[in-house]
Amino acid sequence: MNADIAHLRAPQPTPTPTRHFTIRLSSTPRGARLARRLAAGQLDSWGWPYDTEANRTATLLVAELAANAVLHGRVRGRDFRLRLTLYPEGATLRIEVSDARPDRRPPAPGTLPSGCAEAESGRGLVLVEALAGYWGTTCGDPYTKTVWCEVALA
Repeated sequence: MNADIAHLRAPQPTPTPTRHFTIRLSSTPRGARLARRLAAGQLDSWGWPYDTEANRTATLLVAELAANAVLHGRVRGRDFRLRLTLYPEGATLRIEVSDARPDRRPPAPGTLPSGCAEAESGRGLVLVEALAGYWGTTCGDPYTKTVWCEVALA
């Protein structure tokens, strides 16, 4: 948990994850599309078929975070990382997308500006905030940042 959202959620014991999936992808639109497809396939293999609401919601969240990593977090020659972690408590999925631009952090949760209805972009994190139970940003080292969200699949 980072300082940006510490006031939103009381500390809880960290549950033990049941499943992990991690992959590095190129910071290109092709890499973002692949992240979405791989996430949908992984969720299907974990028991949430492609045609379920849980799979569609999680896939949309992955697509938005991956697109932001490519658009706002790209550094030439550096990849982004997608990590999916499934926790047994309430069938919660944690989605993490790490990129190479720790200096370009998104607004804190709860402070997102409302976008113009006619705008062609700028609503990705608004969708993340609406669909995910929690989301935030962490910077674990001086070279990367991770934007993450958690969504209940059940």
